[in-house]
Amino acid sequence: MAEERRWSATQGGPGSVRSNRPLVIDPSQPEAVEWTVEALRAGSVAVIPTDTVYGVAATLGHPQALDRLFAIKGRPTAKPLPVMLSSPAHLGAVSAEGGCRLMEFAAAFWPGALTIVLAALPGLPIQVVGRDGSGQPTVGVRIPAHALAIEIVEGCGGALAVTSANRSGGRPARTAAEAVAALGPAVDLVVDGGECRGGVASSVVSFEGSRLRVIREGAIGRVALEAAWDAVGRGR
Repeated sequence: MAEERRWSATQGGPGSVRSNRPLVIDPSQPEAVEWTVEALRAGSVAVIPTDTVYGVAATLGHPQALDRLFAIKGRPTAKPLPVMLSSPAHLGAVSAEGGCRLMEFAAAFWPGALTIVLAALPGLPIQVVGRDGSGQPTVGVRIPAHALAIEIVEGCGGALAVTSANRSGGRPARTAAEAVAALGPAVDLVVDGGECRGGVASSVVSFEGSRLRVIREGAIGRVALEAAWDAVGRGR
């Protein structure tokens, strides 16, 4: 990544003049996380490492930045953006759904590679809102097992729209270099946190009454998901 700009203590912050490459930030540098958070809160689009693959992120308070995520990835607008939370304490900011069985099930995998589709609170940006089979609004949420990602999300208020940093249908990026190769100068900055250890996108589930529905079998297998759901059901 020698051709890309790297952040250092002597360079300007998120407001610096951009080249034809995104600003690459070394998170070990002083104030690197603060600058990333500042940029995101100002409406920038940033690539960040997670426990699964690199993600491309924008804050919920900037609709134009959320629209950019769709354009950058070539993602269909009918496919809502998932939301990453920094802790279960922020779940109430996006959904009122949180029964005991659900939270016990989530606790088996959070923080980790599981996205759970829940009923969405009114007022969320349309870019993160989907619809269930009955037409009710939903939102997909997860909490990553990655300290740097959690720190960035927490700095942005505890919730951040994050989707994989690759073109739709392309191979997920496990390194910052792969993310830059896929998305190029369309993003504003890249936090280079090294290679993501997971390498596989999160699994995605939803609920239909008391039944668990596995929408996508990703880093966590269907058998493990169904076993955990059955276990918390038996315990009630």
